[in-house]
Amino acid sequence: MSNWSKIMECVPNFSEGRDRDKIEKIVSPFRGKEGVKLLDYSNDEDHNRLVVTTVGEPEALKNAVIEAIGIATELIDLTKHEGQHPRMGAVDVVPFIPIRGCTMEEAVNLSKEVGEEVGKRYDLPVFLYEKSASAPHRENLAAIRKGEFEGMEEKIKQPEWKPDFGPAKRHATAGAVAIGARMPLVAYNVNLGTDKLEIASDIAKKIRFIGGGLRYCKAMGVELTDRGIVQVSINMTDYTKTALYRAFELVRIEARRYGVPVVGSEIVGLVPMEALIDTVSYYLGLENFSMQQVLEARIME
Repeated sequence: MSNWSKIMECVPNFSEGRDRDKIEKIVSPFRGKEGVKLLDYSNDEDHNRLVVTTVGEPEALKNAVIEAIGIATELIDLTKHEGQHPRMGAVDVVPFIPIRGCTMEEAVNLSKEVGEEVGKRYDLPVFLYEKSASAPHRENLAAIRKGEFEGMEEKIKQPEWKPDFGPAKRHATAGAVAIGARMPLVAYNVNLGTDKLEIASDIAKKIRFIGGGLRYCKAMGVELTDRGIVQVSINMTDYTKTALYRAFELVRIEARRYGVPVVGSEIVGLVPMEALIDTVSYYLGLENFSMQQVLEARIME
């Protein structure tokens, strides 16, 4: 990987978090490929969702992602899918993130190449989002996904929601997919000591940007039925501007209103070290601490 002149990251989200056999088949295109490295994949049974983190040289990564989308489109039937996480497609969202030696513009171009090929090859409607969006109202993934798989059949017929690639018709079993380019995102969840979903949802509304909360924060309430608790599920869209500890502390402040404790938190997938350094510095009261003081970071230079 150190020999690669360009490193692009991709974090595709698939609507399958329970069937181990299907998960392994979907992940298989990222294994044993020249120019591609599978970094992490995690499935959540409550969300019924698989999050894959992979990096590679742009062309090799593009081919692996297209192959994985094809497998997921064939294996996942959304007419039989239930889960806590909103979804509109078997492959719900495919973001490309420039990491080293490549620009956001290159990530945007790669997302468009993948979108065009996926639309043609799999007869799948494709919406470009975030930095790749073809119109302002398509930048926000939540706006594209509103109505989810069930509502997409009618939504996609509206002129303002004509797909960027592929047919203007919802795929019968695989729905639609959002593909784009964005900054690194941290998926961060805070667990609450209650089983009342309305409390988590209310807190999520207060902490997310659209509700007057943190600027680079998206959030929703989720029920963790197997543990008998609820969760504020958070996407930090720019950790360099809104730190993880701010989201955690704001959830704790709002939870106090209901007499509910925070019982833990989790990071889904991988996280940039800088995001953790910021949080460690806050809780330990470190002064002028930087990445240069992290042993592993210096070794990797």
